[in-house]
Amino acid sequence: MTNRVLRRRDVEALTGLGRATIYRHLRAGNAPRPIRLAERLVGWLERDIEAWLASRARG
Repeated sequence: MTNRVLRRRDVEALTGLGRATIYRHLRAGNAPRPIRLAERLVGWLERDIEAWLASRARG
């Protein structure tokens, strides 16, 4: 796992989920929270997304 910051399109490609589905999981508290990079810019730590995917595969 790495500490690389992924943008939303990277998260979409990695998870296979669309934008609306990612944000639906965020609102429900089922996805890792993004980190604020700038006023209108967020990203996710790659390790958090990988851990989230692994937990979804297990359960």
